[in-house]
Amino acid sequence: MSQTVSYPWGNQISADALASFNSMEGVYEPIVELRQPAIVGAEAQPSLWPGYALSAVLAAASFGLQFLPVWPFQVVRGEAIKYPISAAILAILLGVLVRNLLPIGSRFKPGCRKIVKRTIPIAIVFMGLGLNLTQIASVGVSALAITVACTVLAMLVAVACGRALGLGQRLSLLIGAGTGICGNSAIVAVAPLIDAEDEDMALSVGTINLFGLLTMLVCPVIGKLLAMSNETFGVWAGTTIHAVPQVVAAGFAFNGDAGTVATAVKLVRVAMMAPMVMVLTVMYARERAAKPDGGGQLMVHYARLVPWFVWGFAGASLLCTFGFVPELQFAATGVFDAPQSVSLHEVARLGGKILLTLAMAAIGLEVNIRALASVSARAVLAGLIATVGLMVGSLLLIWLMIGW
Repeated sequence: MSQTVSYPWGNQISADALASFNSMEGVYEPIVELRQPAIVGAEAQPSLWPGYALSAVLAAASFGLQFLPVWPFQVVRGEAIKYPISAAILAILLGVLVRNLLPIGSRFKPGCRKIVKRTIPIAIVFMGLGLNLTQIASVGVSALAITVACTVLAMLVAVACGRALGLGQRLSLLIGAGTGICGNSAIVAVAPLIDAEDEDMALSVGTINLFGLLTMLVCPVIGKLLAMSNETFGVWAGTTIHAVPQVVAAGFAFNGDAGTVATAVKLVRVAMMAPMVMVLTVMYARERAAKPDGGGQLMVHYARLVPWFVWGFAGASLLCTFGFVPELQFAATGVFDAPQSVSLHEVARLGGKILLTLAMAAIGLEVNIRALASVSARAVLAGLIATVGLMVGSLLLIWLMIGW
């Protein structure tokens, strides 16, 4: 029988649902952990291939659906033909449908989680090879200021809403961290620092997953309705959508250039995890020390505060900016009548797109709609207000500092 966790508001969430709540990420190593005694022996590892295979099939199907010559997959405007729904968005939608409509069982989960952890960081580095930093020089300082302001705004709104709704300071801080910085990863990092209860983590992660998924789908539509430029949408998506995979998918659903800018802005936001962890460590150190057991021994992995793929993206962007990403030239042969050239920028962008689509299919296969629906109404309301406040606040700052 599946174990359940009960909450003060009366709702229960199964262990399977708790595992599903972490479905939108799985990119980061734990930053803050409680010291645990070593466990002797190891269980047999489940096979990863079922998850790999099903994710690959759904990713391939998504690329096929994207180019169907019918609306809404293909939109004809005059002589131009556009494909407004990206393969990555289709992949996560297909994954969600398969996960929630078909009895696929749990044997696919290990492979899906491994795909996300392995492919998203590599895809992000690939995207860096297509970013010439001069492209975003005009919005760079403004984007940084907007990112910092939006992070603080999300934290303040979440804490204020939580207090008004009677959620408690710890749950409110977790929702604020997940909304303002980087989704589940921020929640998992903050929870041990503030001695959050398991139910606080479950409610905050469920809330953040719900609104991260919704903003990922809604933001590209709003951006097109507002006729936002690629740079403007990239800044907006990067400062408002919760998790890294969600930002990347939404950005590239809008446009390739917007996706690259959104990724860059989001990674700046991820880097803000470091000062947040340090501040909360100081704030709650005295409270932890006052406990009879000292609150348990915390391990803070400072080297993980900024994930390796952030540095990889920055390094790849510098290579692109200084012209160290070559274009390969091939002489005419019996196969080609004329010399051919291949841009490594485009190869990297295509590779990143394929990896992203594969990862989004795997993420969709982990999303449990019934689990998300079981989150406390008050936690959902706090998350909704914080998310909408963040989106509107970011739009206003972009309009004032950058323009459309």
